[in-house]
Amino acid sequence: MAGYDVLVRCPVCRHEQIYAPPAFPCACGAPVVPPVTHGAAVALTHRTPADAWVTVRCATCGRGTDWPRPELGCACGTVLRVPVTSEEGAEGAERAEGAGAGGGAREPDPGDGTCALCAPEGDEGAAPCASCAPKSRPSLTPPHIPLPRTAPTPRYAFRPLPVRGARDAVATCARFLRWLGYEDVREAYPAEERPPSGTRLTALGVLAQIEPTARPASLRDVECAWLTAMTHTVTCACFALSGFTPAARSRADELDVALFRIELSGTPEPLNGAADELTATGA
Repeated sequence: MAGYDVLVRCPVCRHEQIYAPPAFPCACGAPVVPPVTHGAAVALTHRTPADAWVTVRCATCGRGTDWPRPELGCACGTVLRVPVTSEEGAEGAERAEGAGAGGGAREPDPGDGTCALCAPEGDEGAAPCASCAPKSRPSLTPPHIPLPRTAPTPRYAFRPLPVRGARDAVATCARFLRWLGYEDVREAYPAEERPPSGTRLTALGVLAQIEPTARPASLRDVECAWLTAMTHTVTCACFALSGFTPAARSRADELDVALFRIELSGTPEPLNGAADELTATGA
């Protein structure tokens, strides 16, 4: 049936076009082409799994198999379902396969309706043969749909080191960022944008502002760090040895900036929801 083309007419715009039905591979190796008809097609407005398939019988081996119903797109935007002839006849032939003369492979048993192949004497629990097994339509969905990652990647426990000065505070922040998954942590070069106070660390995907002195980080510190992070489209995090002013904390919540207080034990403590999320998910 290769090269079998039909003329299909759209019921919406009356446009006519040539349609060549696809050839599907039968289990016997022969191509199976749905017997489509000429003329008006049906505008498809709703597709359901039940009517998305049609049983087509192989002309070579006589096997009836479910294949997708032929569809065609019209230039007016309508999806057309091309009619297939003898659908009921094909399904009836499948059900009657082997029951008539010349079947040879099946022998109906009037007692229980099964054939001799799938129910030999003395073996009532035998599995049905391929002809008697229930026919199932191909699934429209894959057996497994990958879900997005909802749990953080397991990490080893953070190992803190005591903080005895400003340099220790900066080193603690660098170690903490690497623990989160930022591998290329480095201190901002002098030629780059310098913070109003403190130290700034950068890595691929993150900018960290650190206030390693006894002064609480101010509103200006948080806003300057956030503006720089937005310029480079990276995550912004602020660390402070003595915490943050109330105005700075309030503004950080509005801007979704992660705030951490550096404990003298060497552990950065999350102070807001953004910091909790960054600690849980990492880079």
